[in-house]
Amino acid sequence: MSEPIRLARPDVGEAELAAVAEVVATGMLTMGPKVGELECALAGACGTSDAVAVSSGTAALHLAMMALGIGPGDEVIVPAYTFPATANAVELCGGKAVIVDVDPDTFNLDIGLVSTALTPQTKAVIPVHLFGRPVPWAELRAVVPEEVALVEDAAGALGARYRGTLCGSLGVMGCLSFHPRKIVTTGEGGAVTTSDAGLADAIRRFRHHGIVTRGDYDIPEPGFNYRMPDLLCAIGIPQVNRLEELLAARERVAGWYTERLQHLVLTPRAADGDRHGWQAYVVQLDRRDEALQSLRAEGIEVQIGTYALHHLGAYRDQGPFPGADRAFARALALPFATTMTEAECDRVAEALTRFA
Repeated sequence: MSEPIRLARPDVGEAELAAVAEVVATGMLTMGPKVGELECALAGACGTSDAVAVSSGTAALHLAMMALGIGPGDEVIVPAYTFPATANAVELCGGKAVIVDVDPDTFNLDIGLVSTALTPQTKAVIPVHLFGRPVPWAELRAVVPEEVALVEDAAGALGARYRGTLCGSLGVMGCLSFHPRKIVTTGEGGAVTTSDAGLADAIRRFRHHGIVTRGDYDIPEPGFNYRMPDLLCAIGIPQVNRLEELLAARERVAGWYTERLQHLVLTPRAADGDRHGWQAYVVQLDRRDEALQSLRAEGIEVQIGTYALHHLGAYRDQGPFPGADRAFARALALPFATTMTEAECDRVAEALTRFA
C-alpha cells in the first residue's frame, strides 16, 4: 500500500525547536516577553496597530464579542456554513447568533441576504473568510450600517488580501487561529487584531481574568484565563516571520491541484484582485461522500469542508439555508500542506477523477 497522505502537516522545524529551547532555558513559560514579540509580528502581518495573543481562535472570537459588550437581547449575524465557534462565541455571551445563508460556490456570506437579516437589535456581523477566501468587503460594508460592528473571522486568512488590504485589518477586529491546519501554527492559539486601542485593552483585560494591571489591583468585570504561553508564542514567531514563504508554498500546491482538477470539479479561487489565504484546498463535487470514503480507504486523508450550522442541535431551529446545504453536501477538503510534492498531488487528483 502506498504511503498515507495526511490531511495537513505543520511546517515546523529547527527554528521552532530552537525557539522553544530558548524559552525553556529562561524558565519563563507563560506570559513572558515572547507574547509581546509575537503580538508585534502579528500586528505587522495584518496591518493593525495591535494584536492580542490568546489561547485559541475560539477564545479570540469570544473575547471580541465580550469587548463589544454583546449580551442578552443583542443579535449578531453569522454565516450558515462555518465552523461552529463563530456562532458559539455569540451565544456564550448571551447574544443570539442570527444565521444567514452563504453563496455555495464561494462558501462566504451571501451579501444580498445580509440586509434582510438586519434588525434594530443587530450589534455586529461576523463575516468568515472561509478557508482563506476574502469576503467581498466593499459589498458587505455597503449594506451594513456604520453602527454595526464588522468582526472578521479570519481564522484561515492570515496573509490573505482583499483588493490589496490585509485580512485582519478590514473590520473593527479580526480573529485569528493558529491550529495546526492553519498557515501559521503554534499548536493551539489565536489572536485578535485591531487598530482600536480601547478594544485591544479590553481583550488584554478579559484574557487575564478581567484584571486591570494599572494602578491598584482590581477586576471590574470577570474575565477568563485565555492567556497564551511563551512556549507557544516561541513556535509562532519564526512562523510569522516566514509567512510570505509559507503562503507562496501553499499557492504553489494549490496551483498544482487546480491545474489537474479545474475541469473535473469546482475548484477554489479568490475573486479577481484578491489574494487567497489557502488555509485549505476545498473542492466541490456531487459524489462527495463516495469520494471521501474511497480516498480514505486508499490512504489519502480527506475531510468534509466544515459544518452547516442548522444541521447541529444547538442551531437546528433556524433555516432553510439551501446554499449551506449545498456546500455541506459537496465540499471535500483535500490533503494540503506547504511540504506536499507534485507527485502527491498527482495521486490525489487521480483518485478523485473517478468521482468527477
